[in-house]
Amino acid sequence: MGSSLLKWLGALVALWLGAMAQAQDFTAVARLDHAQSVIRERGAGVELRLALSQGVPWRVFTLAAPERLVLDFREVDWQGAGAALAVETDRVRGLRMGQIRPGWSRMVVDLAGPHVFEQAAMEVDAQSGTALLHVRLGAEDAARFSATAGVPEGPGWEGAAPSAVPAPPERDGTAPLRVMIDPGHGGIDPGAEVDGIAEKDLMLVLARELREALLRAGGFEVWLTREGDEFVSLEGRVAQAHRVGAEVFLSLHADALSDLRARGASIYTLADSASDEASAALAERHDRADILAGVDLRGTDDVVADVLMDLARQETQPRAEALAQTLIESFRAGGIPLLSRPMRHAGFSVLKAPDIPSVLIETGFLSNARDRRHLSDPAWRAELVAVLTGALRTWQRADRARAALLRQ
Repeated sequence: MGSSLLKWLGALVALWLGAMAQAQDFTAVARLDHAQSVIRERGAGVELRLALSQGVPWRVFTLAAPERLVLDFREVDWQGAGAALAVETDRVRGLRMGQIRPGWSRMVVDLAGPHVFEQAAMEVDAQSGTALLHVRLGAEDAARFSATAGVPEGPGWEGAAPSAVPAPPERDGTAPLRVMIDPGHGGIDPGAEVDGIAEKDLMLVLARELREALLRAGGFEVWLTREGDEFVSLEGRVAQAHRVGAEVFLSLHADALSDLRARGASIYTLADSASDEASAALAERHDRADILAGVDLRGTDDVVADVLMDLARQETQPRAEALAQTLIESFRAGGIPLLSRPMRHAGFSVLKAPDIPSVLIETGFLSNARDRRHLSDPAWRAELVAVLTGALRTWQRADRARAALLRQ
């Protein structure tokens, strides 16, 4: 069977599933009954049996590099289901569940090999309304898997189109500074989780507080890459900054390390190679977010990424380095604890905008009790927000002064 026919069949299945979902008119949130759900071997393949409290619209597709099975729902409450769902096969390497964007839930199943999608069906009990979703994958076949992998097109499943943003006006020395704040992680990607605290939630709170402070201070226009608990791809975060004509990009994080003694803030700028092994590992964890959330990476062009990194160094790296240095000096002056070596660099994808000075701020470590206590304290966050606001103002004045000198 030719690859074009396989792709056509895969798209037909996806469209049929979407049409079924719309015809059933499922609208409410379902819950997963983990006691009646299982992922297990079936012949040479894999079988998923997902019991839901009610039927909801759904679709299934596979992604390559690495091999993943993705199930989308509108929508399922995964609370308490992740650790409890039985996985009874080593043909599945990992499993994640969460929100992919408002109104959308996703399950991502990491496969140990290219097990080809064979069939899927949802049975809804006419009396109780409960539903049972069966998904079956067949034996490994790399060629067929690659031919049929990819996000299918289907009616009603497209992402919301970005709202139109007016072209940025000509900037001068008196214009407001356009700031894009990026709360790390979100949706299906929680980031670090310690003692019931999720990095994605804490960073969204901090981002909202920083936005309010900047708007109150005046002289800033501010956007967030996400407004709620939703997943945004790394590429999408950078694209949003470009759409609004952002002049600076701040990515907020609070990681967790096995070394519980590591504490304090640090600032990262873009580089080909990391400043140390810990930074390299941190960048790898952050950049795995797209894979974990089931994003199709087949169109990724490493050559283009390298060019963007070169452009970033030539055009904006000195400005980003100056911003990082200003932040560190402001943290010290404001009494915000820092790592012993707070200036660091690594190849974070989220910092690769070629024309926007971008930094990643590790505000602290959730793995450290002191940092966790600070970041959970509104009063302490208010001090951090005040320091960040002042640092941006200081950098803005210096950056525009340098630009004026270059124009002369």
